Amino acid sequence: QVQLVESGGGLVQTGGSLRLSCAASGRTFSSIGMGWFRQAPGKEREFVATISWSGGSTYYADSVKGRFTISRDNAKNTVYLQMNSLKPEDTAVYYCAARGTKYTSSWYRDYDHWGQGTQVTVSS
Repeated sequence: QVQLVESGGGLVQTGGSLRLSCAASGRTFSSIGMGWFRQAPGKEREFVATISWSGGSTYYADSVKGRFTISRDNAKNTVYLQMNSLKPEDTAVYYCAARGTKYTSSWYRDYDHWGQGTQVTVSS
């Protein structure tokens, strides 16, 4: 089992920045791929970013490419999502997720464990 706890969400103005953190516990964090997803009101959950077990491979949704950066610190069992140049359309609940394998994936069904989510609101 993997337990995930997100933090770092909040209210920010358009063009601002936030850094989300996801602390993991319960198994060997350094051996699993991680991802961030988001869900806005009335919309389906969508992929944001994913990172492999070592951090050597990352992949982003087109909507956030060049603005968001996913990273991980295996010594701290934590994955991060640095979000810059935020837009109102980035407003959503952001979820951290863990896979059962080492690799990246943009498909939510590939993830076995999910955090409770953290709200990000970008005001115009």
